[in-house]
Amino acid sequence: MTDTSLHKSGFLWTQVARDNIGIVVPVVSVLAAFSIGMIAIVAMGVPLGDALLAFWKGAFGSAYAISASLNRAVVLGLVGIGFVITMRAGLTNVGGEGQIAIGGMTATAFCLVPGMETLPLGLSFILPMLAGAFAGGLWGAIAGVLKVRSGTNEVISTLLLSFIAIWLLYWSVQSENLLRQPMTSSATLPESLSIPAATQVPLLTGSYASPVTWGLPIMVVLALLVALILSRSLFGFRLGAVGHNPVASARAGIPVGLTITLALFIGGALGGLAGALMLQGEQYSLKAGFSSGYGFDGLVVGLLARGSVVGVIAGALLFGFMRSGGISMEMIATVPSALVGIIQGIIVVMIAGAAYYLDRETTR
Repeated sequence: MTDTSLHKSGFLWTQVARDNIGIVVPVVSVLAAFSIGMIAIVAMGVPLGDALLAFWKGAFGSAYAISASLNRAVVLGLVGIGFVITMRAGLTNVGGEGQIAIGGMTATAFCLVPGMETLPLGLSFILPMLAGAFAGGLWGAIAGVLKVRSGTNEVISTLLLSFIAIWLLYWSVQSENLLRQPMTSSATLPESLSIPAATQVPLLTGSYASPVTWGLPIMVVLALLVALILSRSLFGFRLGAVGHNPVASARAGIPVGLTITLALFIGGALGGLAGALMLQGEQYSLKAGFSSGYGFDGLVVGLLARGSVVGVIAGALLFGFMRSGGISMEMIATVPSALVGIIQGIIVVMIAGAAYYLDRETTR
């Protein structure tokens, strides 16, 4: 075989690999990461069968377990979709954790407004959800304004805003002047009052034996809407243009500053909505640390999706069920739930490495 033939065959292999990277690489990465995780379990001295059975029970073992996993996937999916929107504009929103916190705080405050539970037509839970989403959007837009006005890197600003939001959450549940429930004794927990039943997001099944909330169809509808906007709308075109070349976009008359701010507002709004759904659909009272790292896991989901909304849903389902299984393994088989985080990290590194290699090959 001549050098030219070798070069052509190598190019064709690279092209085929790039065309299928969205399917092959994630599957291989997940299988490899789980294999490494099983080796780690054996190294800990835990019977592999017991650990896998505990994982299965936590993720798929009952209608309740599946429902809890799906509810977790909804939160991760919303944050991931927001990340994809900002990534299309060439931005990196790492502030999902703070946006969830702000959304949860705002939704709680609205749920506890006197008379909110008496509103008709579902407004009693819809208005707090929308308020949480809007607050998360404003929190994300702060980073957009800082970038447009002073050139502040959005990675730094969204990350630091997350720390501020987390401490605001802590303050709100520690102060009776804010959201903390009235203290009746020294044993009163630092958390808000439970939200009224009418302000809770309804269950799809109507039964707490399978507590999937209406957050699931809301996330699916928003995913379809975002996919349509990114591929078919003028706003989606503007996002892509700004992401590829903001200078040329400005010369073409595209409002670059407004587009950047809107992208971060929408990304933040989806994070805020995730926080509202966590509070109104699962936890029902606000506690410090209620977001439990969902913002950072949602960021990973968005990274793995590589700009694909379908990829976000797949990644959110994977990580949602993994999180449930990891909690069960820790409770039943004494396997640290941190192992799930290690597996997630391995998946990210493998996919990022494969993407970098293929990108380098095509530029030769």
